[in-house]
Parts: sequence; C-alpha cells; structure tokens
Amino acid sequence: MTATPVALAIAAPAARFPDFPPRDDLQNPQYLYRPGYLGSLARHFGRPESTIVYSEMPVGWTAGQPAGLLIPDLIVVFDSSWEPAMTVGGYAIDTYGKPPDFVLEVASPSTARNDYTRKRAGYAAYGIPEYWRFDPTGGRYYPAGLAGDRLDADGAYRPIPVVPLGNGGYYGPSAVLNLDLCWEEGRLRWYDPAAGRYLLTHDEEIDGRLAAEAAYSVAEAGRISAVAAYNASQAARQAAESELAAEREARRALQERLRQLEAQSRGNGAPQ
Repeated sequence: MTATPVALAIAAPAARFPDFPPRDDLQNPQYLYRPGYLGSLARHFGRPESTIVYSEMPVGWTAGQPAGLLIPDLIVVFDSSWEPAMTVGGYAIDTYGKPPDFVLEVASPSTARNDYTRKRAGYAAYGIPEYWRFDPTGGRYYPAGLAGDRLDADGAYRPIPVVPLGNGGYYGPSAVLNLDLCWEEGRLRWYDPAAGRYLLTHDEEIDGRLAAEAAYSVAEAGRISAVAAYNASQAARQAAESELAAEREARRALQERLRQLEAQSRGNGAPQ
C-alpha cells in the first residue's frame, strides 16, 4: 500500500528587518570591536541573559516597517531577551514594548552629518533615553569630539554636560549606564565612577592576565626555591643530628671501654 503524501501547513515567516550591507569604513572595528567593548560592557552589567549589548543592529517601530529604520553603532538594552531581536534580525520596539535604553554612533566621513541631524531626530522620535556621539578626530566630523543627549519629559534631546579632563580629553556622565564616556587621545574609554576604574580593553585584560601569570610564576618559583632550601636545611640538620648522635655513641663506647680496662687493671693488681 502506498502512503498518500500529506500536505504540511507551513507557517508564513514572521516579518523581518531587511539585510543591510556591512559598513565600508573601519570606525567600529577600530573603536568598538578591537578594544572588545561589547564584551567588557556586557560583563560589567553582569546580566548577559537579559542585557543586549550589540553593534549595528537595526532599530524600528516594527520589523516590517518600510522606512525609517536606524542602525546605531552601539546599542544597549536592559531587562530584555536576545531572542526576539535574533528572530527578526533587529530591535522592534513594538515587540519589546520599549525603545532601546542607549545608543552611540562613531563618526565616519560618510555618515557623520547624518548622525547628528537625521539620526538624532530619529532616535528622539523612537524615545531612546540617551544618544551619544564619539568623534576620534576630536571634532573634524562632528561638532565636538564627544557629545551626549538625554531625552527630557517633552520628548526632546537636551545636551549632557561634557567636562574637560586634565590630560586634554573630556568626559560626560551617562545616567542610563552609570558610566562616564571619555574621549582620551582619540580613544573611546568607559569609566566606572563607583569602582574608580576604567573598563578594560581586550588588550589590557590580556596584559593583566599575562602579568598575573608571570607574577604567579615568579612567586611559585620563589616558593619552590624556599621549599628546596627548607628541605636542604632539614637534611643538613638531620645529618648534623646523626653525626652528633654517632659522636655521642662513640664517646659512650670509649668511656665504657675505659671503665672495663680500669676494672681489669684493678683486678690484676689485687692480692692473691
């Protein structure tokens, strides 16, 4: 008997964000990826299962909207699962029920003006609480090397004060991330004021690990040397104790022999 094929009901695929070609500049690899900031930020926040830290993820009201999508260089979203974004290829505000918490753009010659004009207005319209811009040149592409905006109660962006640093750089506080964003010698740095330290770059983490391993190796070599010296001193002490015991035994034997000879001598000289 031949089985009759059964037609399977295939669900229509959910609306997805369109695929966007990769950027043709090296801004994000140089200032976000190579330092390893996506990983260091995710580790800093400490909730990888419910915190999205990603780069170049499309953001829109809905995955299927035909226009108006924005692609930030860095996006941070708290208290949200990765799964919806991975399913539709982007961040759909109607799916998550809220906009992203933080976005950042890195200046490039081809997109700089768009970042602080059209994108700034678009992020405000989406209701994103903070929008930051970093220009490694210090102001060749953006009006300033570092600038941040915070959404006010009326839905408009207001500039976040940026403060000069003693080393010629400057920083601004992010109330959303509880971190300071810093422009330092053309590099983007993240400073944790609560801990009083910078988030480490990938290279700094490796250098720190290698230094710790080297220090451990030196300490271990010192410990092994100390153990060897202790063992040698113990062996020397035991040898000295054995030698002293042998000398004592020889002295005792000699004294015993002298007593025997003395007794024998007295015996030989006694009257018959």
